Formats: sequence, C-alpha cells, structure tokens
Amino acid sequence: MIAYAVKSLAQAVLVMLAVALVAFSMFRFVGDPVSNLVGQEATIADRLELARELGLDDPIPVQFLRFVGNAAQLQFGVSFRQGRPVIDLIKERLPATVELAVLSAAFALIVGIVLGVVTAIRRDGILAHAILSLSLVGVSLPTFLIGIGLIWLFAVELRWLPSFGRGDVIAFGWWTTGLLTASGLKSLVMPVLTLGFYQLTLIMRLVRAEMLETLRTDYVKFARARGVPERVIWFRHALKNTMIPVTTVVGLQLGSVIAFAIVTESVFQWPGLGALFVNAVQFVDIPVMAAYLMFVAFVFVVTNLVVDLLYFALDPRLRGAGAAAAH
Repeated sequence: MIAYAVKSLAQAVLVMLAVALVAFSMFRFVGDPVSNLVGQEATIADRLELARELGLDDPIPVQFLRFVGNAAQLQFGVSFRQGRPVIDLIKERLPATVELAVLSAAFALIVGIVLGVVTAIRRDGILAHAILSLSLVGVSLPTFLIGIGLIWLFAVELRWLPSFGRGDVIAFGWWTTGLLTASGLKSLVMPVLTLGFYQLTLIMRLVRAEMLETLRTDYVKFARARGVPERVIWFRHALKNTMIPVTTVVGLQLGSVIAFAIVTESVFQWPGLGALFVNAVQFVDIPVMAAYLMFVAFVFVVTNLVVDLLYFALDPRLRGAGAAAAH
C-alpha cells in the first residue's frame, strides 16, 4: 500500500511540474509582463529596471524554478488588471466555486447511483425507460443550454428562483457561504442542477451497465439458486462489486466539475473562480490565468490520487498483486 501510494504521489508531482511549465510559458509567450505593468510614458531604463526586479533577465531554468517555488507557497504575483495579489483574488472567489462544485458533485453522485440501480433492477419497467430517455437530454444538450432553459422556466416563467448571483452570504473569517441564508440556498438550486446534470447522467448509465453485467455473473446465479433474497443480491453482492470499476470513472468525472464550472458560472453570473478566469482571458491577465491553471491541475491530481488509493483499497486483487511483488 505504501509503495503504491508513493508511486502515485510521484506521478502526481510530475503532472504538476508539467502543468507548471505550461503556466510558466504563458508569461513568456502570451503578452509582455513589463508592458502590462508599466505605463506608456515609461522609459527604456524603467523597463529594464522592472525586468531586473521581476527576475526576467535571469536564465529560463532559474525563472522556472523560482515560479515553481513561489507556486508551492501560493504566490502567483500581482494581477495585471486589478493590481492586487492573485492569491487574494482566489481566496475571495474560492468559497463560491467550492460550494457549487461540492454540492453538484454530491447531487450527481447520490442521484446518479440511485437512478442507476433503479434502472438496472427494473430495466424493463416504464420508469426505467422514462429515466433513460430523460438522461439523453443531459448527455446531448450543452451545459449552457440547460442553464438557460432552467432560467427561463424557474426564474422567468414561474419566478421561483433568482436568475443570477449568489444571494446573501455569511462570512466565517475569509470563507463565505450561502448555505445558511434563504436567498443563498435559492441561488444555488439552478447552478447545482446545471453543473451536476451532465455528470449525473454519465454516472447513472455507468452504474446501470456495470450492475447489469454483475447480475449476469455466475456467483449471482448461484446466490439465487441458494435462495438468497433479491434485495441482498442487489445491494450486498451486485452493487458492492459494481462500485469497484465505477469508482475510477466517477472520480475522474467529479474532478471535471471544476472545469465545467466556467460555463455554469458565466451563465448564472456566479462570483467564482470560473468567472474570474473568463475575465482574466478577456484582459490577458496572465498571473490569474496561470494561477487558475495550476488550481485546476491540482484538483485533478488530488482527485486522481484519491481514486487510485480507493481503487487499491476496494480491489483485493491489487492488494494481492502488491503483496506478491513485495515478496
């Protein structure tokens, strides 16, 4: 287990270094940091002095190592547009994105597994066919169109929910949450449904396919022949074994929630990191773009690392292979 964890951690570090190289290259090939920080009246001497202060006259490997060291300390420089430390901007927007992503992932995971089990157990029923037909909407329609449709229905026609914004929030230090206010909860409903619906349909179809395959195995047939109740077969045997391959794909899909949050936050004007990144792209705010890229990569790497360890813990064949290799 320890050797497996160390190997996975080493791979995660290599991925983060590769992403750091891409983020660092943005400073070299996307715009000029000196031109973005000084005014038009700056002299050549002023530009050279600023370049020296920023370390831009150092060799490229030295600059890259400095960038990695600063990123490890959560130092990403100053925003070209707002003139504030990037880490302060991220801290302001992070709670909104984390709140949206966690709730969307929980919604997709819980509802997706439940619907997957239902459509597998009652695969020939009317309800199962209706759920599968509805899931085609989540797979085929783009995220922004689902969001616009929800806004039209619940905000314009029914006037039940607000169409944009985060609502009232309560601050706990630098962290803010809308879960403790009525307007905050109402504002979360449509973004959570929009962001989680696509992930939900994928999880549901995967659980259904894996469970149907498991229910056709010989040991399930043997359990039925012994008179084991169907409920025990469904949940203790079939669902438990289904979760082993599902865990990997589910972890990857839930990690992508952060990436899909850009579209959802743009549609609902959600004040999160996705909206911050879109504004940074419009104004070529490279430090913010690089910090967001590193953040998304970190989320994916951590998610994959956790999934690898969970898969190792759930699958006894991997533990057996690891023990055999150790001997």
